[in-house]
Amino acid sequence: MTAGVDRPIDRRGPLDDVTVIDCTMAYAGPFGTALLADLGANVIKVEPPSGDRFRTVPPHPPDYGHAAAGTEAGADYGMAFAGVNRNKRGVCLDLKRPSDVDALLQMCDRADAIVENMRAGVMDELGLGYEVLAARNPRIVYAAVRGFGDERTGTSPYRSWPCLDTAGQAMGGLVEATGDLYEVAIADIYPGTLMALGLLAAVMRARQTGTGDFVDVAMYDSALTLLRSHVPAYALTGRERQPGKRSLVPFSLFPATDGRFAIAAPAEHHWHLLCDAMGRPDLVTDERTRSNPRRAANQDFTEAEIARWTSTRTKRELLDLLGGKVPCGPANSMGEIFDDPHVAARGMLEDCELPGDNPPIALAGNPIKLASGATGLYQRPPLLGEHTAEVLAELGIERADIDDIS
Repeated sequence: MTAGVDRPIDRRGPLDDVTVIDCTMAYAGPFGTALLADLGANVIKVEPPSGDRFRTVPPHPPDYGHAAAGTEAGADYGMAFAGVNRNKRGVCLDLKRPSDVDALLQMCDRADAIVENMRAGVMDELGLGYEVLAARNPRIVYAAVRGFGDERTGTSPYRSWPCLDTAGQAMGGLVEATGDLYEVAIADIYPGTLMALGLLAAVMRARQTGTGDFVDVAMYDSALTLLRSHVPAYALTGRERQPGKRSLVPFSLFPATDGRFAIAAPAEHHWHLLCDAMGRPDLVTDERTRSNPRRAANQDFTEAEIARWTSTRTKRELLDLLGGKVPCGPANSMGEIFDDPHVAARGMLEDCELPGDNPPIALAGNPIKLASGATGLYQRPPLLGEHTAEVLAELGIERADIDDIS
């Protein structure tokens, strides 16, 4: 027996006829496949007996460590895992066992796509490379997320190197462009998103032609793509961009009495409205600030004048003065986000049940909204191997030793 889910499965969305075998771990790959699952795709997460190492990342629910597949003892994952593995079913396979490799091959025979983010060459060594799968299922789309790509699309001198978010941000230029690391794993999140987009494009073509493809997304490449405006600027001038120096001014964070506040008013219309709110009509005609090029040339002076005004007001007061007139917003803490009426109105926090006696937790909602119907959370993250028997039976895969892996 496998543990039951906490609510009836109601998979829905425009991708409800797409099946994806998800062999990814950690963050980049699971983030991308979670986007597909949120849109209704049948995402089947395949893990080794030791599980995705992301399961162990804290914080944990109260009964973490008590759960086992086939029981309702509690959750065997922390909240980091939950955030990127909702709406997936879990299958446990030991790919060191020939019978389990064969089970995965049969799963891929019936799937639209498979995704993995292992070191380059690992799946080939297991007999599960793209060419093997495509020979069995010519329409399958094989998507890979790695630090430096796959030799099938272009060999990198760093091809075999391990890569995590910090290295992707640094090597891809984001650190020098911004002055520091992003605290969120942008070099994981963005390649995962691009992978999902590339996979869907290839699946559409495969359904038209009957021929799949190999989709390759590198973390380094993805970080560089975020700097698309910087690349031609450097190509033209040969000058490195200095962090903090802007061509659009104001376009920054400013101090408030209770935090920081973002103001973006480089357009003259917005600049005039900002000056009016500040009670500073002189800045509209001042030679240092009367146009965006002049404000950019005098960035320190311009930002100091704005900061002098914002620093005596709360974020709420600034929002009341500028909201709806000038592009702006408070730098919200997570607590403030949880209380924001926009978040409630847009359904951007969804309650997710956990196994065992744990209380529900909130997960970030699906930002892709469809007028034709709701998409989003319909199934909690799976326990390790929770749906092994269910999925293999559904796909018509018979295994005498199934109890050993569920």
